[in-house]
Amino acid sequence: MKNTISKILLGAAIFTHIGFTANAQEEPRKEAPKNWFNLSYEQDGVYGVGTERAYDEILKNKKSKKVVVAVIDSGIDIDHEDLKDVIWKNKKEVAGNGKDDDNNGYVDDVNGWNFIGGADGSMVNEENLEVARLYGKLSKKFEGVAEGDVAKADKKEYTLWLEVKKAFEEGYTKAEENYTRYSTYLHQFQRGKALFMAYFDLEDEGEIVGALESFDSSDEVLMGMKEMTLGLLSQGVTDDQLQEGVDYFEGQVKSNYNYELNTREIVGDDIDNKSQRDYGNNKVTGPDALHGTHVAGIIAASRGNEIGMDGVADNVEIMVVRTVPNGDERDKDVANSIIYAVDNGAQIINMSFGKPYSPYKGTVDKAVKYAESKGVLLVHAAGNDHKNTDKGNNFPRDKYDSGKTAKNWIEVGASTWMTDEKLPATFSNYAKKSVDLFAPGFDIYSTIPGSEYTNLNGTSMACPVVAGCAAVLMSYYPNLSAVQVKKILMKTVTPLKSKEVLLPGYNSLEEGEEPQKVKFGSLSVSGGVVNLYEAVKYAEKISK
Repeated sequence: MKNTISKILLGAAIFTHIGFTANAQEEPRKEAPKNWFNLSYEQDGVYGVGTERAYDEILKNKKSKKVVVAVIDSGIDIDHEDLKDVIWKNKKEVAGNGKDDDNNGYVDDVNGWNFIGGADGSMVNEENLEVARLYGKLSKKFEGVAEGDVAKADKKEYTLWLEVKKAFEEGYTKAEENYTRYSTYLHQFQRGKALFMAYFDLEDEGEIVGALESFDSSDEVLMGMKEMTLGLLSQGVTDDQLQEGVDYFEGQVKSNYNYELNTREIVGDDIDNKSQRDYGNNKVTGPDALHGTHVAGIIAASRGNEIGMDGVADNVEIMVVRTVPNGDERDKDVANSIIYAVDNGAQIINMSFGKPYSPYKGTVDKAVKYAESKGVLLVHAAGNDHKNTDKGNNFPRDKYDSGKTAKNWIEVGASTWMTDEKLPATFSNYAKKSVDLFAPGFDIYSTIPGSEYTNLNGTSMACPVVAGCAAVLMSYYPNLSAVQVKKILMKTVTPLKSKEVLLPGYNSLEEGEEPQKVKFGSLSVSGGVVNLYEAVKYAEKISK
């Protein structure tokens, strides 16, 4: 599933715990400095990656080589004003002639490929979660079966069933509760605003807060309505934000946790045939390209055109590989996407997605090994469950079943622009062994469909920051291998190992719980935030 937390749902999450009598006034959150992820601590006072400094002080007037970065994601708006000039074009393919001109197995793949679409041009959007698929599959075999009746050969699978059953039931129940909660919030919020606008004879909703602050009544119902309405309005909550919450949780209930949903009828492949590759279509934008478009902009939005924002890398092409629906991606599609990207010239692959279960991990592992054998760098988002992935899974991952580790893989956690104890993003996964480094992933302003822009949060945003940094190194120092690029990025992080920070999850604590403080160095292998300026400086040094 797309490893992102939208600006709306992250903000809206604060009232999943406050009920209708919300009246707590939070201090207004400071705005992030513009383009902060490209700034530097030395010059700007934020832990950005020093992109601008690298270009100004080291890379200015240096020659570079075009680098192809594949973005395996939900799709990309290839006509976006800030991306149209950096979208990969398959020069061996003739657009629209209905032929596979380059004989790579994919017809008219001019800008990439869509592995979750049908040959007739149809596309998958809503999809179930892997836990729902496993629940549907394993329940047929184990539902109602006592542990003592399970054959020895099925013990391992039965243990998985118990885990999946618990996770599925808890997730589905929570989704139902949140769907009901947000629907009720929306209804009560709209009712409250209408009531008080009529009561005070107001014409503008903006006047409600001032009127309510001095309002008092002996009617408990009316006062409860006041507290709810005033509390949400004071936090800047809107009808659209609540409606997004309703839509999000409705999608979870009706699609994500619907284990009977079968989207492969749209794709038309044999899902059990893991070696099959000839399926999908060339519609790379897809029905919901917000996530992928935002990711692409972070890597490569045109620099210096004085519109929108600047990506990290200045001489790249973005290959679009659509694989990630509004639900969990399938292992078969992930594996085929990696292989497609490698075979068609990608030197870096950005993977801002993840899930806790991977029933065909071996299939994905083969693709990762293939990428490793071809010297392609894989950059992956660590996930947004504020959990230690040394103890819990976030697939795909760099660990093969053999116990060996892919050397061409970078696992990325998300950091904020705040230099205090909230440096690690509250949602970010972390791990001393499994997460390599952190990168800016909070309040990241980037491209979205329709030539528009917005801030989003997530390790999904941190991942392309690192992919962009890697692209800069490969572009200006083309002799560097994928493994060398990883080593340089790890070696040159902004060193923050001894900095005391809050353990991720600090915004999700129950009432009365105290946030835990840890050393930032305990949250990743490198103990730092990626630093492009230092990486370029080091690459320049060793290149001589």
